[in-house]
Amino acid sequence: MNPETIHLPNILVIEDDPVLGAYVHEQLGRCGFQVTWQQNGSQGLVQAQSQPFDVVLMDILLPGMSGLEILTHLRRSHSLPVILMSALGAETDRITGFRNGADDYLPKPFSMAELRVRIEAILRRVALERRHAPAPVKLPGQGSRELVFDEALYDVSFEQRRGDLTRSEYRLLETLWRNPEDVLSKPFLYQHVLQRGYAQHDRSLDMHISQIRRKLKGIGYLERQVQTVWGKGYVLTAAQADD
Repeated sequence: MNPETIHLPNILVIEDDPVLGAYVHEQLGRCGFQVTWQQNGSQGLVQAQSQPFDVVLMDILLPGMSGLEILTHLRRSHSLPVILMSALGAETDRITGFRNGADDYLPKPFSMAELRVRIEAILRRVALERRHAPAPVKLPGQGSRELVFDEALYDVSFEQRRGDLTRSEYRLLETLWRNPEDVLSKPFLYQHVLQRGYAQHDRSLDMHISQIRRKLKGIGYLERQVQTVWGKGYVLTAAQADD
């Protein structure tokens, strides 16, 4: 996909490293994006809340306010996509980031080609979602004790309790829900839902699935569960009754 066809998507980069920040700013600009670079976390939050951006790309460790704190503030009133950056292997940061509503995670160091692919995947998904925003719908198999899927909010509810899913989590759950008892492979889910190719060491999908399980349990929905089929993928299946 050529970024110019999306009318210069506006990217906010919050990165305090002057070398990396300048490099990302320059390279994304060359790719056809309109880029705003902010080096302070607190100022970055103000900018994200006051100006229209298509994607926020930010480090976790920032002066003024951490990336995780910024994310928490943004999710109270904004649904704009957020990609977090942090040191390779910082699993605790990844888990916290996805739990707080991050759409994606990019470990440092990363290539500009990978960053561009991640941004373009999010832009494609958001553009597709904006083409239609129907009212709440019941998917096949939904009854009074089932989830209600709301395409307008990109969220589910159960007995009037909202799941507070992110857009990525919503699309994953919706895809699994439309294919009950079918094992969907990781490559399929990466391509069909996350809009990028599958890489063996990419844990983004696993993190999203973990958050879906936690949030469904949090609203008391226990009728169906997302289960892991080792070596194959994930399946949405009826919960096993306790003996």
